[in-house]
Amino acid sequence: MADGQATDTAIHEVPAGRRTWRLPADTVPERPDFAVVRRLVLGSALMLFLELALIRWLGSNVVHLSYFSNFVLLGSFLGIGLGFLIARKTWSVLPSVPVILAVLVIATYLAPVTIDRAGDQIIYFTSLNTTGPPAWLVLPLIFIFVAAVLAGPAEVVGRCFGHLRPLTAYRWDLVGSLIGIFAFTLMSFLQAPSVVWGLIVTAAFVVLLGNWQRWLALVAGLAMVTVLLLETLSPGISWSPYYKIHTRDMVLGGIPLTDISVNGVPHQIMRAAAQRLQEEPQYGFPYQRTPGNSLGNVLIIGAGSGSDVAIALSKGARHIDAVDIDPRIMQIGLEKNPDHPYSDPRVTRHVNDGRAFLEGTDNKYDLILFALPDSLALVTGASQIRLESFLFTEQALTAARDHLTPTGAFSMYNYYREDWLIDRLAGTVQTAFGHIPCVDLPGGGQAVVTAALDQNNQVCGSNYTPAGAVVAPATDDRPFLYYQGGPIPALYLWTLAGILVISAIAVRALGGPFRAMRPYADLFFMGSAFMLLETKNIATFALLFGTTWLVNALVFAGVLLIVLAAVETTRRFRTPPLPVVFGGIAASLALCFFVEPSWLLTLPFVPRLIAAVVLAFIPIYLANVAFSKRFGASDDSQSAFGLNLLGAMLGGCLEYLGLLTGYSNLLLIVAVLYLFAFLLTPRSRGSLVSM
Repeated sequence: MADGQATDTAIHEVPAGRRTWRLPADTVPERPDFAVVRRLVLGSALMLFLELALIRWLGSNVVHLSYFSNFVLLGSFLGIGLGFLIARKTWSVLPSVPVILAVLVIATYLAPVTIDRAGDQIIYFTSLNTTGPPAWLVLPLIFIFVAAVLAGPAEVVGRCFGHLRPLTAYRWDLVGSLIGIFAFTLMSFLQAPSVVWGLIVTAAFVVLLGNWQRWLALVAGLAMVTVLLLETLSPGISWSPYYKIHTRDMVLGGIPLTDISVNGVPHQIMRAAAQRLQEEPQYGFPYQRTPGNSLGNVLIIGAGSGSDVAIALSKGARHIDAVDIDPRIMQIGLEKNPDHPYSDPRVTRHVNDGRAFLEGTDNKYDLILFALPDSLALVTGASQIRLESFLFTEQALTAARDHLTPTGAFSMYNYYREDWLIDRLAGTVQTAFGHIPCVDLPGGGQAVVTAALDQNNQVCGSNYTPAGAVVAPATDDRPFLYYQGGPIPALYLWTLAGILVISAIAVRALGGPFRAMRPYADLFFMGSAFMLLETKNIATFALLFGTTWLVNALVFAGVLLIVLAAVETTRRFRTPPLPVVFGGIAASLALCFFVEPSWLLTLPFVPRLIAAVVLAFIPIYLANVAFSKRFGASDDSQSAFGLNLLGAMLGGCLEYLGLLTGYSNLLLIVAVLYLFAFLLTPRSRGSLVSM
């Protein structure tokens, strides 16, 4: 539907006292008011920037929240949906939002909370013995605060929607979202501290508000910025694209060392290699178990601040490729590691995802080490993918095997904490290498698993026997290494149930009876399906190109660009009827389902990128053509868009089904949701089918 072809049922709203008058669509000018467009773009940019900033900042200050960042994302979706519903009212939540945000930031900073993540069904890497409030209590509270904060800029966008034609408004909303992603990506690239985020958000609120409200926003913003400045100026605090990092220089027993914590959790300790080997001899096991190894070329994934690199150099390594996903932690190692391994000409540093590096190199190695590559964060937009998830699958260890020289060996070590996880990893190595590895158990949940390409080249200290039933290896489709299996953990189910109840109450209170929203039920299911589809694509791109912050940002930006292309197509050209478009969605989903991502991993980078983009973005493009056609014909763009966003929140909850189904099978759920959307599309208006 072209921009000038508004249906005669479209409306916009003009406040008049305590009532809201609705005017016919033909009173909406074809040429948009650019003051409204500018306000819409700013509100949309703030909305996305604030959402990403809250995910990062809350995850860094509420200990263990980074393992549950999807709940912040769900709160954002609810807040955005509620903001669009509030936009239909004569009252506004916007003036109070800077105050709510300031209270959230100040309270979190002054009274930090540790989420108790007890339970062994899913393992969370940390050395902290947490005794904080249960996750089912903390997560809904954070969810409510985040929703309240995001409702403000969403209300701004929603009110602008009421003064523009639906697809025109949607177009500029997407432009603003792209600006928000670009701004936050730039902040990540620059490793900007939290005070910079606070200043940007405060400035945006001051511009959006007027009169005395502007001064209220300024006061609240300055209070928030003051707290963030105190955080920024705290000794040893710095930011990477993934964590808030805290370094402390100490002297223990007359020996200097540096403690590195991320997001409030102890992470690494830098000390001299000789001291580490003396106090923790397990770091020498990979070399002891393969005594004939020449160590001519060594790959260390999870190189971090360089301690494992220094040990390899002390063992005689002649060249080392040191890989770590976090640029700031590697920089700290360059500056502070007492052995200065990153200044050694035998060492080449690579800031990259470990699996992506493995898939992208043609080098062969005499030793490949996975040196404590555990993370304390999830990939944004994916509730169960951690930064290292695709590094410990059966396919990843097979790739490591294929990169060994004939006399080479592989080893991994960590504090795995649970016997079942140690057995699972040992079983995965056995599956990949075809023989039983050496397994050393120094105690305290530690384990070192070593396997030579040729079993005759490994010398084990003892015979390994699993402690119990061995869990099957994680795979690229089910990369949930730390999930023991069985039903979805009760922690998630109870928390999600609470969130859905809160959401239903809030939507009912602000949106009125659910039956009044019945005309847009199809848009609700489109939102759910699209969220799941986006999650599947995030997982696929993380596998094919790495879990780095840049890959993730490019995926989000790419999705928005494809959505914008779909909107422009619908505005400017006559598109096929909705049944044909839905048929195209079904065909493209079938293609994605039958083409396994592992097939693409065998391709060189450029063909792999082209194939991945085509497979991922064709269903997204068609889905948004269908949405744009339906949305463009809506007679209440605010309610329609708000309900679509609330559907996306349900899709975020359904994502946890991936623990049971794997990521490929999520496409079947996506197909069912789009089928519901098609069946619920109103048939009484011929324009919905033929425009």
